[in-house]
Amino acid sequence: MGLISSSLSVNPSPNEQSDLLSVHFPTLTREQQQLPYVHFAKSELTEAPKKRVMEKFLKRKPSTSNASVPSNNAVDINDLPWDPSERPKITSYNPNQIDEIRRQYLVRGPCQPRGHEFPTSMIGAKARRFVVSWFDQFPWLEYSVKRDRAYCLHCYLCRDQGGIETFVTEGFNNWSKKDRLTLHEGGVNSFHRNALKRCEDLLNQNQSIASALQKQTQRMKTEYHMRLNASVEVCRYLLENALPFCGHDESESSLYKGLFLGTLKLIGRTNKDIEKVILHNAPKNNQLTSPKIQKDIVTCFAEEVLKSIIGEIGDDVFALLVDESSDVSRKEQMAVVLRFVDKCGMVQERFVGVVHVIDTSALSLKSSIDAFFAKHGLSLAQVRGHGYDGASNMSGKFNGLKALILSENESAFYLHCFAHQLQLVIVAVAKKHDGVKDFFDLLALVVTVVNSSCKRKDMIRESHKDRIQEEIGNDEIVTSKGLNQEISLVRAGDTRWNSHHRTIMSLIALFPEVVKVLEYVQEDGDNVATRLQASGILSYFKTFEFVFYMHLMLTIFGLANSLSQALQRKDQDILEAVSLIQTTKDQLQMLRENGFDELVEKCYSLCDKHNIVKLDMEEGYVNPKNPRKRMNISNRHYYNFDIFNTVLDMQIREFDDRFCETSTELLQNMAALNPRNSFSEFNKERLLKLSEMYPCDFNDKEKIILEHELDVYYHSVYNDVRFSNLKGIADLAMLMVATRKHISHPIVYRLLKLTLVLPVATATVERCFSTMKLVKSDLRNRIADEFLNVVLICAIEKEAHGKVKNEDVVDRFQKMKTRREQN
Repeated sequence: MGLISSSLSVNPSPNEQSDLLSVHFPTLTREQQQLPYVHFAKSELTEAPKKRVMEKFLKRKPSTSNASVPSNNAVDINDLPWDPSERPKITSYNPNQIDEIRRQYLVRGPCQPRGHEFPTSMIGAKARRFVVSWFDQFPWLEYSVKRDRAYCLHCYLCRDQGGIETFVTEGFNNWSKKDRLTLHEGGVNSFHRNALKRCEDLLNQNQSIASALQKQTQRMKTEYHMRLNASVEVCRYLLENALPFCGHDESESSLYKGLFLGTLKLIGRTNKDIEKVILHNAPKNNQLTSPKIQKDIVTCFAEEVLKSIIGEIGDDVFALLVDESSDVSRKEQMAVVLRFVDKCGMVQERFVGVVHVIDTSALSLKSSIDAFFAKHGLSLAQVRGHGYDGASNMSGKFNGLKALILSENESAFYLHCFAHQLQLVIVAVAKKHDGVKDFFDLLALVVTVVNSSCKRKDMIRESHKDRIQEEIGNDEIVTSKGLNQEISLVRAGDTRWNSHHRTIMSLIALFPEVVKVLEYVQEDGDNVATRLQASGILSYFKTFEFVFYMHLMLTIFGLANSLSQALQRKDQDILEAVSLIQTTKDQLQMLRENGFDELVEKCYSLCDKHNIVKLDMEEGYVNPKNPRKRMNISNRHYYNFDIFNTVLDMQIREFDDRFCETSTELLQNMAALNPRNSFSEFNKERLLKLSEMYPCDFNDKEKIILEHELDVYYHSVYNDVRFSNLKGIADLAMLMVATRKHISHPIVYRLLKLTLVLPVATATVERCFSTMKLVKSDLRNRIADEFLNVVLICAIEKEAHGKVKNEDVVDRFQKMKTRREQN
């Protein structure tokens, strides 16, 4: 024990000291109690029992916030909690980061989920809830979706100690006392007004001490803005084209310093005024070219793009499209796309971000979506549809992401991606029918053999080039821009949409060249096994059966390919998709009934062209695997019934099994909105049933109004010639906005929007992953998750990115932190 002394010390005897210590400090050992040279203050001997008495009768009030308190270590500014109830005290952050954290929250703005379905609670004898119009009346107001409480952003960030902290820590939920919000604002010198003034001064860079100590001349400010605008323009160009920013070596002696510095130097060479204020002509401590500055500018661009997208949605409904994929660093990334109807009545699918997820379980994905919605002021109550692929963690009936969302929002209807289901139909037939399976196995083997060396690829290119030139000279083929291009064999993949169709197309186009390469391998292969393999492929390759399978699958996959391309359109609506699926099924049925003879003629044409033995359909069928065994059937019977009809029956059956959603009551009711054939499918009863399937969107009063409004709507559009030749509900929505009928029939237009937002396919999400592979490549595999996200937002949403003004980027950039030069 150390020495304890005081001016009011006492010197008891050793025995008295031991007795006193055993009473007041029972945790001390006997040896510690008898240590010499220990002097205790009288206050300390009496303070301990008082403290125990106070702790016995007075209990500390537990903290109401369930947020984890951060340590004084630096935190990631881009990973701050956005729900007000999850934020720790602002003073608990690292003192060197507090101002930067405050600016981050102020630039983002208060958490205001305007589209959220605010729950009701009984206060007294009446049901009360938060009112969304309070956001407009009190701009400082925040709302926590998790705790159903209101908070004040400015008081959380800059409030003095003292006063009632209901809007800072506990949260306000007495919805019957709206006057408390006005009372919280208070007078001129209230706690709230002072906090608001501090927040405004923090964003006003001219009020900072650094700005006051460093007086800038007008010339220096002009040069600074020229330099900053040049850096902004360079970032804009690199983001639009998804190009890298930094070089491997940016030292003075480096010949290539990266695209950012190189493009900035190019701008300087084309504009002498800018050249005088950038790079070496700028102050060493204010060149605005560091990687940190570049990332800040890119973040400003992405924030402005997201601001415009979220502004388009507002408090309206939307659909959620989600998929996950691993990047080049083997990190699982979840892409989020929102589908909504804009103010012009057009369907939009907009990419809003990619989120790194630790695992791909449904709970992890749901947690990431909740955090994303809280960050951008969105709510799960606004979701009216969600679509994913068929993975169990996504579409699981009990524990999948689909089930978790439906448990919170019963109006968020789920649809399995139609394009993905179509691919499953194709793969199912390619694997279940033995003859088709052997055909694709051989096809994969052909692609492997032909593409296994550069020499064989060159043989195909040169041989194809010579044949094209010969056919052009003989006027056998047409020449035009884009025709007769160099092609190569494509490998089919179960997860690559339309790849089976492209493989067969390339094989037919390169049929003589592939035969030539196989003959070369058969003669001059590296070893006996390779030569025997090529010989076996050739023996089946030049048979009528192979040609028949090739043309049959080309015809079937050609119909499926047209459907797949239509389903992948961003503006495709669910009713048009269902109609296309039914049309494809009808075409397959017609092909089964009347298409055999035409298919045989195509096979004969190819056989004549490439010297392949044709079969007489009326002769007896001989099994090539067992030619001695008599089959007692004709070639027509075998190819027509055993192959042609069987494969098509399997294809039609797979369509019926996979696309079972097309017959659901929801889509049948929505079909009553279809304007085709002068609104021939209009059905008032079905549309009334459709409104009952969305209880959150139509109250009892609106349902009564809808019954009368539907009659007026039908006569209005039926007698209007402008609505006579519409192709689908997408055209109907745009024309209603153009003719302002969406104002005269608002409830019908709401039904129309609910139908349009239902997702058809996740093709937009897949395109986002394609862009991600371009941005985060093998050479750029160390891109941080946050920087990857902001780059992808700008690279994918090119239209919104192009509309961002430099002034808005500069303004946001200035507010992020204290800069050397101020406005």
